[in-house]
Amino acid sequence: MAMTASSGVAQGAGSVQPAGQAERSPFARTTELLAPYTPAKPLITLSLGEPQHPVPSFVGPVLSRHIAEFGRYPLARGIEPFRRAAANWLSTRFQLPRPVDPESEILVLNGSREGLFFAAITAARYVGPRKGRPAILMPNPFYPAYGAGARAAGCEQIYLPTTVANGFLPDLDALDDATLARTVAFFIASPANPQGAVASPDYFTRLKKLADRFGFMILSDECYSEIYTRQAPGSALECAGPDFTNVVAFQSLSKRSNLPGMRVGFAAGDRNFLAAFHELRNVAAPQVPVPLQHVAVAAYSDEAHVVENRRLYRIKFDFADQILGNRYGYVRPAGGFCVWLDVSARGGDEAAAVRLYRDAGVRVIPGSYLSRPQHDGFNPGDGYIRLALVSDSESTAEALHRLVEILD
Repeated sequence: MAMTASSGVAQGAGSVQPAGQAERSPFARTTELLAPYTPAKPLITLSLGEPQHPVPSFVGPVLSRHIAEFGRYPLARGIEPFRRAAANWLSTRFQLPRPVDPESEILVLNGSREGLFFAAITAARYVGPRKGRPAILMPNPFYPAYGAGARAAGCEQIYLPTTVANGFLPDLDALDDATLARTVAFFIASPANPQGAVASPDYFTRLKKLADRFGFMILSDECYSEIYTRQAPGSALECAGPDFTNVVAFQSLSKRSNLPGMRVGFAAGDRNFLAAFHELRNVAAPQVPVPLQHVAVAAYSDEAHVVENRRLYRIKFDFADQILGNRYGYVRPAGGFCVWLDVSARGGDEAAAVRLYRDAGVRVIPGSYLSRPQHDGFNPGDGYIRLALVSDSESTAEALHRLVEILD
């Protein structure tokens, strides 16, 4: 693709944040879209990616044993048993160049969302002066915390379209040197939300070379890494070199362990960045209660509940394979629990979301609400709807049958 110095990105390949509706939560926009309508059938919600599988049985007993520790202010870096458990899990789960140091290369997070937000602010301070206005790059569609963090950091937000043509991952070849020279951070999600694409080791290696050449941070959102039906996704840390320079991975127990309300995760990687990250979080970020960190120790020390979690998602994707077939461009994703359906031939994403809610009692989210228009006006989420297969298998199958009945 041809690049332009004025835009800093390929024509149609990047965008800046527009004003108005695009600043708002996609879930709030969906609620407003559907507010005038009443579902004709009992509601099944597939819009919110909130895991509905059972909470692991060890949560209650661990909390009970450590209940008195709610009376302590937590340390920002996390208790030593948590950092050790997270480091051990990473080294067991991924083929890392060396074990992660729990003393300097792990920080506990109040869920990955706040970590991703504060990491953008840290990156803008950490990487130093840029050649032009500092920019933060991210996939489009994207997790809203990326954009919020970039705005708070005072950086230009450049959204890179992730479409079927580029395997639903940002096209690294569509970036010019001028853009990369002013980049402070590059958000990447693997498995991707919403399409479920998984970055290969070669992709991560190419991105790492760019980060080292231009001096920006890779902020790798890997919160869906434990939900897959075939091959286990890799981590950016596997391709980060012996010191994990310029790479930080973010993990969460929300999806892996069905604990979205517990708000516990961690960041791991570049120790110099994490030192600066810790300084900011120590004065500005919400801290993680000590009893919850002990639950996380138990969670990262147990894989049985994670295997069972994957089994339950596999059942639902088997239903999706059978019920959806090849309709709406459906392809079983490599990771995550979302389905990304092309409804452009059914009136578009907003119209389809209204029909499904009103006539079928199925709540989904319009894809255009999860993404932003590019410079040429193209919105890579336009014409798609996102389904999160988080309900029980019976409800999921019922919702998919209703969807086909209404849209066909």
